[in-house]
Amino acid sequence: MRRILKRWVRPLIRTKIISGLWRYQKFIKDWQSYRKMDGAEAIRLRDTYPCLFDNKPSFRPSGHYFYQDIWAFTKIYLSRTDLHVDVGSNVNLVGFLTAITQVEFVDIRPLDAPYLKNFKSNPGSILDMPYESCSLKSISCLSVAEHIGLGRYGDPLDPMGTQKAAVELSRCLAKGGNLYFSLPVGQPKVCFNAHRIHSPNQILTYFSDLRLVEFSVYDDKKRFIEKTDPASAENAKFACGMFHFTKL
Repeated sequence: MRRILKRWVRPLIRTKIISGLWRYQKFIKDWQSYRKMDGAEAIRLRDTYPCLFDNKPSFRPSGHYFYQDIWAFTKIYLSRTDLHVDVGSNVNLVGFLTAITQVEFVDIRPLDAPYLKNFKSNPGSILDMPYESCSLKSISCLSVAEHIGLGRYGDPLDPMGTQKAAVELSRCLAKGGNLYFSLPVGQPKVCFNAHRIHSPNQILTYFSDLRLVEFSVYDDKKRFIEKTDPASAENAKFACGMFHFTKL
């Protein structure tokens, strides 16, 4: 019974209760109609699994995560690197990358994926990565550094967290290597303890020892704009800045 209640109550928690209750009316009506149809299977209450919010006229991808992962995957694929190191990014991206190259994943929370080929999980912190200086040809760190030092994931509090993460990523990047980096950009502020928003210029300063190859952005108007000027996002409220750096 607990499992049934969980399935029925969970959709209400995800949206406004009134809207959810209205949608349950349709769910129950559809269930009753289905049961009366020729060839319908027997459906017990314990086997019901209400999905209330999938009946939509169109499908919108999950914001900036969708575009930033495609942006990074495309670049890593075109680079033909034989080893890529990802630091704390979306694990779905990490899994897809194993189809094209060897991948090592670094996070304070190791990724338990024993059946994934071309994959190695290295426990570690973005502030103290388990690699020699100038040793990695290909690194990604997407929507991670903005959280460092805010305690959200059990990490120590540190107002300089994002900047220290940038220093460590730069340290590990090899000469001629590629770093794919993203985080919220716009007018700087801290939304404690969720994330920070940095101006693009702040990020360029944090990586002053690297050369910017490209800047792309998912802006406040929900547009993905490739190869644009970082200054275009300086006044954004919450855009996703995507920085491709290299070390000379």
